[in-house]
Amino acid sequence: MKNLLSLFEDYLLNNLPNSKTFHPYFEDALSHMLKAGGKRFRPMLLLSVVKSNKSLLIPNSLCVALGLEFLHTYSLIHDDLPAMDNADLRRGFQTLHKKYDEVTAILVGDALNTEAFNLVANASLSNDIKIDLIKCLSSNGGIDGMIIGQAIDCYFENQKLQLNQLEFLHIHKTAKLIAASLKMGAIICEYDLQTQEKLYNFGIDLGLLFQIQDDIIDETCSSEQAGKTTQNDSSKNSFVNLLGLEGAKKSADDLSLKCLETLNNFDFNLKESLEQLLLEYINRHK
Repeated sequence: MKNLLSLFEDYLLNNLPNSKTFHPYFEDALSHMLKAGGKRFRPMLLLSVVKSNKSLLIPNSLCVALGLEFLHTYSLIHDDLPAMDNADLRRGFQTLHKKYDEVTAILVGDALNTEAFNLVANASLSNDIKIDLIKCLSSNGGIDGMIIGQAIDCYFENQKLQLNQLEFLHIHKTAKLIAASLKMGAIICEYDLQTQEKLYNFGIDLGLLFQIQDDIIDETCSSEQAGKTTQNDSSKNSFVNLLGLEGAKKSADDLSLKCLETLNNFDFNLKESLEQLLLEYINRHK
């Protein structure tokens, strides 16, 4: 079998969203940010968990993994809008509202959000599993997760939050979708509820680590190095702004150690499958 990333990338390119209309560029806009690349981190988390327990279900899981990538990409498109971060660059390419226009970016984001759930609903999995997947994705990607995190992030610009508030913001805005990716993989391959919960909690720590690392990258890298607009967080509640660069690095080091300890406590197959994906990312700020 091809490695998981190549398998997923081929699947994505063969299943790009389409809209056969007389609109001159909407269909191109639908796939623009998906074809622009990215780490595919969330779908890879899901597929790695499936691989660890029921690898024969990987082909049936690709549709769900694609739905995750659609939902994540919609969030990036909306995050970059003038009303939010007003960013020029994402994944090394022009943001969608810059390449086309703001209305197109809003509607493409809406379309990818909706289509994500359509993909999950039509996956070749049992209906009970698909319902649990939809519950998990809608909760963590919606008002109990990413949306409230984004709302807090935007509302409290230029207002300094306490550390517990900052963690709440980024647990919801970033970490919960990463945690959901792991849990959705566990739902598909029918890990027990205790393992699902352990994976979810691991994902929360991993997501917080990633956010701190992103804040460090924003502070220390150029837009060209990062592939997205950087030096753009001066009015935001970031870990670097609250703790300072060295304080943020110390927090990242502490969370890296915690994540490695949790990873080492998973059963052998799960640890091995996730380790191949995660070790590079856990230590990426060093």
